Amino acid sequence: MAAATTSRLARPAVLAGPRLHRDPVWLRRTLIGLALAFLALFLLLPLAAVFAEALRRGLGAYFAAFHDADALAAIRLTFLATAIAVPANLLFGVAAAWAIAKFEFPGKSVLLTLIDLPFAVSPVISGLIYVLIFGAQGWIGPWLIEHDLKVIFATPGIVLATTFVTFPFVARELIPLMQSQGNDEELAALTLGASGWQIFRRVTLPNIKWGLLYGVILCNARAMGEFGAVSVVSGHIRGETNTIPLHVEILYNEYNFVAAFAVASLLALLALLTLVLKSIVEWRARRTASESSS
Repeated sequence: MAAATTSRLARPAVLAGPRLHRDPVWLRRTLIGLALAFLALFLLLPLAAVFAEALRRGLGAYFAAFHDADALAAIRLTFLATAIAVPANLLFGVAAAWAIAKFEFPGKSVLLTLIDLPFAVSPVISGLIYVLIFGAQGWIGPWLIEHDLKVIFATPGIVLATTFVTFPFVARELIPLMQSQGNDEELAALTLGASGWQIFRRVTLPNIKWGLLYGVILCNARAMGEFGAVSVVSGHIRGETNTIPLHVEILYNEYNFVAAFAVASLLALLALLTLVLKSIVEWRARRTASESSS
């Protein structure tokens, strides 16, 4: 009887425990409201303003902004720089992450520091460094001029600057993922006689595919929207070295607001597409993890 009484008395205390630590309703609603207000003010409102200004004079003026030869050249150059920088960073990121996560070697900490360098250095400074190296008065500028090679104020300089500011994304996404997975599966495949390429293709790549896609999406988004480093090395030559962000700046400075916001809306649409792809990849990754754990 005493034990039963004790059990009945103790049960409400156990059930009441979570209620004592539950946040008040007013606090939760206040925090949610502040978060939504912040998103509306700093994200949704500017995004809506871009499309509103772009369509202010109708669809005819909106699409006319993309018929301009300089706008088409800026779009082509942006996609070209992205198409070169993203695959290059993909190869570097996979190789660097594999080396750091799977092996021990001298200079490993130095490599990690160098990967984080673009996060610590301003993009404008990185552009100035390229000017110092490849410019007409730079370290190898006279040699480039002598051999009729042009890097600064040309497409190669834009590709180099874009590649530099985006190369940490794939590596930084894969390194913690591959470290958490360990080497057990690779070692098992090695003992069964698999070659290095077979181990990577059949063991490592399937385990990292969602993290790899996530890093590529982030890298692609940054490459298309990069402004600072590209602005320094481009020279702002219309129809030749202007990317989409630089073309938007020129149009805005010339008070051609409708065309400026129309071209900017293209970047906004690409950003929204990136967010959708990012959400899909995250959902697929969570689903795959839950299926494997069950």
